[in-house]
Amino acid sequence: MAMTLRLSDDHDAKLTALAAAQGVSKQQAVLRLIDAAAERDSKNERLHRVAARVKARDAELLERLAQ
Repeated sequence: MAMTLRLSDDHDAKLTALAAAQGVSKQQAVLRLIDAAAERDSKNERLHRVAARVKARDAELLERLAQ
């Protein structure tokens, strides 16, 4: 599937610099950014699920500690 990405001159310059610093094409730099964002979101989602389980499991203890 093809996609056209329209960037402002400023964003294009930033992407060009990022790609050059990584030694990859602008397309590869964008793909890396997408992958990194997806991984970060996945980790955040897992962290929130674990925190919710701990909060539910230890609600009484957390309440006592808060006092």
